[in-house]
Amino acid sequence: MSHPIIFTLVCLILSLSLPSISYADTKIPLRILTWEGYVTEEELAEVNQTLEQRGYNYEAQVISPYSEGAEQMFAQIRAHQVDVAFLTLFFIKMDLEQTSKLLQPINIHSPRLNNYKHLIPTLTHLPMGLNASKQPLYIPWGGGTYGFYVNRNKVSKIDVPTSIKELWQGHWKGKYSLNKSQEWYNIGLSLMSLDKSPFFIYEAVQTGNLDEINQEKKILEEQLVQLYANAGDFWRVSPEFKEGLHIISSWGPEIARENAKGANWQMIHFKEGQMAWLDTINFTKEVSGRKLEAAEIFANFFIGKKVQSRITQKLSMVAASSEVTPNPNLGDPSQVFKAEMFVPPYDKISYDIMERFVEKANHHIKYHGLD
Repeated sequence: MSHPIIFTLVCLILSLSLPSISYADTKIPLRILTWEGYVTEEELAEVNQTLEQRGYNYEAQVISPYSEGAEQMFAQIRAHQVDVAFLTLFFIKMDLEQTSKLLQPINIHSPRLNNYKHLIPTLTHLPMGLNASKQPLYIPWGGGTYGFYVNRNKVSKIDVPTSIKELWQGHWKGKYSLNKSQEWYNIGLSLMSLDKSPFFIYEAVQTGNLDEINQEKKILEEQLVQLYANAGDFWRVSPEFKEGLHIISSWGPEIARENAKGANWQMIHFKEGQMAWLDTINFTKEVSGRKLEAAEIFANFFIGKKVQSRITQKLSMVAASSEVTPNPNLGDPSQVFKAEMFVPPYDKISYDIMERFVEKANHHIKYHGLD
């Protein structure tokens, strides 16, 4: 039988030797799925300081890996690994609207979203981002085009291409890069080079005119094969600025970083136009209560003038906030964000058709040793 005095002394010694644990200091993660470069360490620290000051026991954390594309983002959201996402707008209703079913509508009147009123009005209620009740499943954040940037240190002004069709010329063989994770953009380029809408396949499926696709099938296959065969590099998350590449395809964020190092990459304004995209902030369905409030505070910070100015100046993106002075190199937001050039929410039929075009192009290139 143990002596009560000895037992008390032992407990006292153990309590003094063990580190004290304050459960109030243990922050609950607010998990952010975002694209590379969108959220900086400094901004995370600032928004987390705001959360702490306002009495929220949450800490915004960027999860790994970074966003790559629609399927990867959907998989992570479906696996309940995400609280806040930076989805590209048309991802929301792609493939039977599967991602939209995992998101909740935005309370645009929330007192924690006081920067919402400064967003460009034409961006806040785009149809492809609304639920059945016409409520937005997104907050506009920033966007741009699937742009092509030319190295003016290597290419003189007179030699800069003015038409997308010039990418098919032998002069540019091996000198440009293409995105590999979202290949519908490359199909769009091929269609534009044939004087068609970049969303020709989607539009034909929507109107039930599949015969139109069959009529153009052979020439589109040939055009896509040649585009891929001429490419000097393919990238998935972000482009690499390899030696020998005179034209880089990019979403924009990497360009400003390279130019800050002394490079001179300038956007090519093709006469056919550019396919536009808008990245957004979204809340998953499981987020509620104080955590939802913390998510709104995070979002409000990222649509504020400070962050919106950074993405314009340092990421070569077009800001969603009207408070920000547009980047003259990218053009006026009203011109960049033209409704008819927004990439649509591809349905499963049009997506599958495009996948078959891509598979054939990749197979042809590998079979003939063109890669």
